[in-house]
Amino acid sequence: MKVCVIGLGYIGLPTAAMLAKNGNKVLGVDVNPAVLKSLQENAAPSEEPGLHDLVASVLGSGDLKLAGSPEPSDVFILCLPTPIKKDRTPDLDYVESGMASILGVLKNGDMVILESTVPPGTTARLIAGMVKKKGFDPTKDIDLAFAPERVIPGNILKEIQDLDRVMGGLTARASERARSLYSCFVKGQIYLTDATTAEFVKLVENSYRDVNIAFANELAKMAPELGINVWEAIQIANRHPRVNIHTPGPGVGGHCIAVDPYFIIDSVSPGLARLLSTAREVNSSMPGVVVSRLKSEMGDLSGKKVALLGIAYKGNVGDPRESPSLDIFRLLAAGGAAVMAHDPFVKASPVELHTLEETLQDADATLIATNHTAYCNIRPGDAQKLVRGRLIFDTRNVIDPAVWRGAGWKVLILGDGKS
Repeated sequence: MKVCVIGLGYIGLPTAAMLAKNGNKVLGVDVNPAVLKSLQENAAPSEEPGLHDLVASVLGSGDLKLAGSPEPSDVFILCLPTPIKKDRTPDLDYVESGMASILGVLKNGDMVILESTVPPGTTARLIAGMVKKKGFDPTKDIDLAFAPERVIPGNILKEIQDLDRVMGGLTARASERARSLYSCFVKGQIYLTDATTAEFVKLVENSYRDVNIAFANELAKMAPELGINVWEAIQIANRHPRVNIHTPGPGVGGHCIAVDPYFIIDSVSPGLARLLSTAREVNSSMPGVVVSRLKSEMGDLSGKKVALLGIAYKGNVGDPRESPSLDIFRLLAAGGAAVMAHDPFVKASPVELHTLEETLQDADATLIATNHTAYCNIRPGDAQKLVRGRLIFDTRNVIDPAVWRGAGWKVLILGDGKS
């Protein structure tokens, strides 16, 4: 099978490499020359386990080739970013541009698969509409399907093979054809449905997690007033066989959980997605909750140095997209604090990063915003040789407060109203 993958980012590159490894001739397309040059020279980012070696192998065998524009193929897969605009509505410009780029080489009998997360109805309206405008019948001449991914950074190659998938075709034939293609490397169950349902399922999965986290964050905001430790309460509640409360934190980040609910909210009548809207409000408020708590402890932040540990949105990955840490950074700086940030995983940071020693040096307060393992292992005795003030605020509950308090530190834990 000749497959053309449009977009060689977080999802596109692993998908192209897995298809190439499993018997297909794949052309990977990206409009950014720097991406193509980097892949030719370095194969793939080394921080994703196994990806570098896999890409190097299929590039070396010739089963994966790279180009700046599409070529005639049997299947075209769109793996393009779908950000949200400032007004929190979906931005489908990348998808539309990617689709437009393949229309010139599209022919009868081809298949187009959309992997990008999109609002329900995008395949049936936007993709099918563009195909029809080109003169093809999207139910007879071209097979159209939506096939969302479910992977997480740091475990992509394992999950892209092992997890169950859903394939939604515009027709039953398109669904079956998509399953046939992906079954060359997907070991999990592949469920078939229509395109719009598959689009909705992808959004529902991440929206469920956003709502669950919002519930945990509301509990964390209540806990100090009630004099309880929310982490202890959640741990005990989760021992009930039908309860699974997620953990609270300084907010929600990443390009899935923090974004996907807006795709549903924008797709339905105003006021219909009330729970999703409220969950987004709760989770988006958490950076402000964190900064307010620190202000109540320190008073005026003007001229105070705050060591911000963690820019990535989750532990042990280098992805800062939609990270609440960035909002915390901006709020602290707006309050007059001198903020220095550290992250051992993030390579391309929207804010300047420093070494851990530089970040802690003369800090009046230390704030843990990301649950990197490296921060769990910081010893209070080592840190106090550098800081000016022994105040640490752990928004992820990763340090042992007893150990730090025993070393003379004042310890704040998000949602701990007992101590």
